[in-house]
Amino acid sequence: MIYLDHNATTRPCAEAIEEVQDALLTLWANPSSTHAAGQAARRALADARTRVASFLGCQGAELVFTSGATEANHMALLGGLAAGRTAGRNRLVLSSVEHPAQLTLAQRLRGEGVAVDLLPVQTDGSLDLAAAERLIGPDVALVSVMGANNETGVCMPVAALARLAQAAGALMHVDATQLAGKSELRFDASGADLWSVSAHKLHGPKGIGALVMRKGLALPALLSGRQERQRRGGTENLPGILGFAAAAERAALTLRADLAHLHELQQRLEQGLLALSPQVHVYGRSVARLPNTTCLRLGTLDADQVLSRLERAGVLASSGAACSAGGTQPSHVLLAMGEPADRAKAAIRLSTGRDTTVDDIERAIAAVRTALLPLLADATQATPV
Repeated sequence: MIYLDHNATTRPCAEAIEEVQDALLTLWANPSSTHAAGQAARRALADARTRVASFLGCQGAELVFTSGATEANHMALLGGLAAGRTAGRNRLVLSSVEHPAQLTLAQRLRGEGVAVDLLPVQTDGSLDLAAAERLIGPDVALVSVMGANNETGVCMPVAALARLAQAAGALMHVDATQLAGKSELRFDASGADLWSVSAHKLHGPKGIGALVMRKGLALPALLSGRQERQRRGGTENLPGILGFAAAAERAALTLRADLAHLHELQQRLEQGLLALSPQVHVYGRSVARLPNTTCLRLGTLDADQVLSRLERAGVLASSGAACSAGGTQPSHVLLAMGEPADRAKAAIRLSTGRDTTVDDIERAIAAVRTALLPLLADATQATPV
């Protein structure tokens, strides 16, 4: 099978698997325990924190380990709002193409009386900076955007938004889930106050992520407890954290080579698919995107039908965010870009990874040619002129 769904999750690398296994066997004690076994676990935790922080471009003291990016994002949103309220700020600004978990939380907060503004995007998926300039004002507690969209791969102007937020006295949060391992942008160069990541997006284990909190920033804890400097309660998931550290180190060692490889694969994939039919449309090609992400449609062929045929041909892909893929609703990201519902429901996402090969790409193009072009031709003939 050809796996082209790396934006949903990645295969854990050998280094991460080895460290997780070793931790389960030899570092199973609680890092908060004062006995020798607990202190050995505590030292391993401190070392892993330094390793992950080095990869993300932050200090170890700024790093809070979480169960994943969703928890980290919610910590940022709820904590940023709470901090802003102490200064009379009760407004959140997010992009209209955020992950469903963020938009669902924002909708809930709106129902509780919080003012929420969604920044529009252009038809190419890029953020409308003029709208951001109008909306980010002195009553805003937090600005929160994806570093790169999980469906289209389109990169957001993080640094520009951070400057607008700083000028307005607001906090800036970046959901960097898709950036880590696919971009050279790091926390220390972003201008952000908060930065969320998830290990399973960069060949680490599931169930572990982190929130970077700029030094000196104090937010109310989402989970109370003494761990993580009282910023996130609960016994630390040491096996997951060590797997995260191993994956982060592996990613750092090969990042530039990986990015060049992914870009080459993306060019080959998109050129090959576009050459098949004028009805193949790739989203966001004219703007900065992640080098591993291709969002496309074949005419208006329904995504579920396309994905089913691709899987039977040996290609695994998705129609967007893994938590919402497989439904009948059109992509909210493409709707925000101005696409009509029939086109938004036709979009699929092909996302490559470190281990994807040129042969995988050629076989994927061949699968589209044999499994989908006849279907596309039939649909075109059936469409009234």
